[in-house]
Amino acid sequence: MTVSWQRALNRGVLSGTCASSLSTLALAARGRSECGSALAPINAVSHWYWGDHATREDRPSFKYTVPGYLTHHATSIFWAVLFEKAFGDQLRGRPARTVAASAATAALACFVDYQMTPRRLTPGFEHRLSKTSLFLVYLLFGAGLAVTELARSFTGLPRPTAVRRRRYR
Repeated sequence: MTVSWQRALNRGVLSGTCASSLSTLALAARGRSECGSALAPINAVSHWYWGDHATREDRPSFKYTVPGYLTHHATSIFWAVLFEKAFGDQLRGRPARTVAASAATAALACFVDYQMTPRRLTPGFEHRLSKTSLFLVYLLFGAGLAVTELARSFTGLPRPTAVRRRRYR
């Protein structure tokens, strides 16, 4: 069954927010570990607007941190909407398929971000983090999609009916 764009958008806002939140936690943790600043990878995303100087900014700032996070969040929702449109209700109650579809979406996002996108429009955090950390960021992005879909599946199931007791004579 095909999901409408409106429904994909509605669902994608939630799954994209979860994916953005988890991947931002990974960005912050790995940024703190690798470059001494939890905000450095998030600031680097704002290189879309401010150029390469943003990739060297470590401190929190309205100029770099806010647009960096908002851009990351918006692109997470973009990918989540595509995920919802492509897979829709096919995943309901199917954990293995959900994990596979989420992983495929994260892998596609990574491929597009680093192989098909002009350097000026790449995510930016690759300037501050190792490839291992980038893998972790995309892994948690995919996990956010999967967790949201699995939560929908398990909370959307009908409530079990009362169990009838058998009488033995």
